Amino acid sequence: MKILLAADGSSYTKKALAFLVTHPELAGQEGDLLVVHVQPRVPGGVKSMVGSAAVNDYHRDEAQKVLNPIDRFLKRHDLRFRTTWSVGVPAAEIVKAAARDKVDMIVMGTRGHGILGRAIMGSVAQSVVADCDVPVLLVK
Repeated sequence: MKILLAADGSSYTKKALAFLVTHPELAGQEGDLLVVHVQPRVPGGVKSMVGSAAVNDYHRDEAQKVLNPIDRFLKRHDLRFRTTWSVGVPAAEIVKAAARDKVDMIVMGTRGHGILGRAIMGSVAQSVVADCDVPVLLVK
């Protein structure tokens, strides 16, 4: 099974990771795990003030802060995986990555921001569920 793990570096990501490694039938030896991290865009004025190279370096550094610990964790658990990151609207980028890589399922934690989001699930998770064509497993 090909799984996309949406990772933002929060405790919710850690819970989703723990779920995956304790359920080897999902991401076991034959599975393929794609870990996706999305950096939100910096405001437009920032790029013009500090330059494109500085903004690109910032995004890369921030992505590595999230992905490096996940990389170490997954290597310890002997899972086959790869990581990637992008810049944009998190839900839209997750849905695009799922379609591009033809995953069978998305796994992500729930956060619960906003009035409705706190009552049900995080706004990113809610958007992914609404816009994606593959099953989405939410771990809380």
